Amino acid sequence: MLYLRGGYQSAFAVLLISALLCLSTLIIARVSHPHPDELEKKSAQPFRAKRFSRPYWLYLAAGALIAAGFADFALIAFHFQRAAIVGQSMIPALYAVAMAMGALSSLVFGRLLDQFGMPALLLPFLLSAFFAPFVFLGRLNMALIGMVLWGIGLGAQDSLLKAVLADVVPPKRRSTAFGLFDTGFGIARFVGSVVMGWLYDKSVPSLILLSVLLQLAALPVLFFAGRLEQE
Repeated sequence: MLYLRGGYQSAFAVLLISALLCLSTLIIARVSHPHPDELEKKSAQPFRAKRFSRPYWLYLAAGALIAAGFADFALIAFHFQRAAIVGQSMIPALYAVAMAMGALSSLVFGRLLDQFGMPALLLPFLLSAFFAPFVFLGRLNMALIGMVLWGIGLGAQDSLLKAVLADVVPPKRRSTAFGLFDTGFGIARFVGSVVMGWLYDKSVPSLILLSVLLQLAALPVLFFAGRLEQE
């Protein structure tokens, strides 16, 4: 759309293609595998606990910390425009870079998680914890690095966290578990976004410090959850 000199209206209209492809894929999956639970090997002794395990709640707490400290792109885009980091037409391009990095990092770290376990889970969140200084203090080159780190964090949230959750929740309760996790994650993201939006007008360094500390605080929680899961 940038190349064709299209506006936001045209860009959003083109997204209808990916939406239709997504719905088509879901329909094909539903027809091909009406009972997805049959794709998973069943344990000889089914897990019947009525309560979620301690690792689950720790993963939820870690996810909430990450969400609260992860600045929304709306705030980042506002900063890019207000600080004249790039022209308005290039802001979507930086977002596209972050999305591409998120997709690539999901593949890479997902494979590493299968091979190495917990270290592969901690590394992307450690990297993405430092996106804020690059995004909110630097010029274009620094902002680009920040968006790469931001994309890594977004990809890890969408893939790695859900992967580890699946291992600590019985199949029959996964819908509830994922719904509860997303609720907690969303509330934390909302509260964090409100606070960071307020801090942006008061003190950008304070915003950066809050973002980094909250995300770093999630790392020991993730590590402890992984240790409990292995016991």
